[in-house]
Amino acid sequence: MDSTSPAGIYLHIPFCTAKCPYCDFLSSTDMRRLPDLLAAMEREVKLRSTDALRFDTVYFGGGTPSLLEGRAVTRLLAVLRDHFDILHDAEITLEGNPGSLRPEKLTAYRKAGINRLNIGVQSFRDANLRLLERRHDAAAARGAVENARAAGFTNLGLDLIYGLPGQSLDAWQADMEAALALLPEHLSCYLLTYERGTRFDLRRRRGELAALPESTQADLVIRTHRFLRGNNYPAYEISNFARRTSPGGPDLRSRHNRKYWDHTPYLGLGPAAHSFLPPERSWNVKGLGRYAERSATGERPLDASERLSSSEVRMEFLYLSLRQTRGLDTERYHRRFGEAFADRFDSRLAPLVADGLLEWAPPCYRLTDKGLPLADGVVAHLVDALPEGED
Repeated sequence: MDSTSPAGIYLHIPFCTAKCPYCDFLSSTDMRRLPDLLAAMEREVKLRSTDALRFDTVYFGGGTPSLLEGRAVTRLLAVLRDHFDILHDAEITLEGNPGSLRPEKLTAYRKAGINRLNIGVQSFRDANLRLLERRHDAAAARGAVENARAAGFTNLGLDLIYGLPGQSLDAWQADMEAALALLPEHLSCYLLTYERGTRFDLRRRRGELAALPESTQADLVIRTHRFLRGNNYPAYEISNFARRTSPGGPDLRSRHNRKYWDHTPYLGLGPAAHSFLPPERSWNVKGLGRYAERSATGERPLDASERLSSSEVRMEFLYLSLRQTRGLDTERYHRRFGEAFADRFDSRLAPLVADGLLEWAPPCYRLTDKGLPLADGVVAHLVDALPEGED
C-alpha cells in the first residue's frame, strides 16, 4: 500500500425488494426502515469524520442502492463532502438493479454527482433470470442501459453471474456477447457460489440444484478470460474486466474496488460495513436496529476489530496480488516487507511454474489461464511458507 494514496468510502444500503436466493449479504425488504437508516448513516459520518485521509472514491453498495431516491443520494453526498476531504475528481459509483433505475431517478443521480453506475443485470437470458429469481427480464436490462446512457452516464459497469446449473460454455458465451453488444465500460463476471445459509445452498443440499463439476467451472473461467480478452475487455482481476481504450484514453478499471486489492485504506459506513486502516480491520454491527441505536447515542456502531499480524498481511498480499492479472510484484514485496521474495518462496514457486499455473513476467509472478481457476490453491501452497502468528 502507498500510504499517500487517497482512500475510499463505502456506504452499505441494505435494502432490496426481494432477497435473491444466492445472496448472503445483509439486506432487508422492510423499506419502512430506510429513513431511520439514512439518519443513522449521517450520524456515523459525523462520528467517523477525520482530517487524516483524503478520498477519491465513494461507492454506494448493497443491497440495492438504486432504491434510494435522488434527493437521498444528494443529501448523503452533501454530508460526506461536509465532513470528509473528497477530491473534486472522485469516482462516485452507485449500484443499481434494472427494475429500479427509472429515467427520472437516473437524471437525479447524475445531478447529485454519481459518475459511475454499476447495473446488476446477472444475465441476458430470461430463463436464467427466472432461476436467479430476479425481478427484471432481459428487455428491462437493455432498457436500463439505454436510459442510463440517455441520462448522460459514460461509465457503466454490468454484473453477470455464470456457472449456473446446467449452463454450457456456449450458452455463457452468448450471455457475454449480449453484454458486449451494449458497449459497457466495465464487466464483473462472478462464478456462482452456494454460500452457506442461502436458499440456493439449501436447494443444493436437498438435491434440487446440481452444482457444475469443478472441471466445467474451470473451463468456464478460462473461456471467460479468453473471450473477453479477445474482444477488448482484458481482465485486471479474476472477476473484473474493463474495456481497453486507446493510448491516453481513460482508465475504465474500478478505482474503488482496486483499493480492496491493494490494501489501500477505506471506510465502511452502514450496518455490517467493513473498514480498513492498515493494519487494523474493523466492521460495524449487523442489525439495523442496533446500528441505529448505537449511532443515536453518539457511539460508533462498531462490532469488532482485528489487528493483522505481519504474517496475515503477507498472506493477504499474496492472495490479493495473485487475483490481479498484473500479478505479484516481487520488488513491491521486498520494499514492503524487507525481505527478498525468492528467499521466502523460491522452493514453492518451482512446481507451480513447472505445472503451468504461474508464469514469470519480471518483476511479477502471475497466474496463467490454467492457473486462474486454481487461484486459491496456488495461494495456499505459497502461504505454507509463512511463519504462523508472526507480528
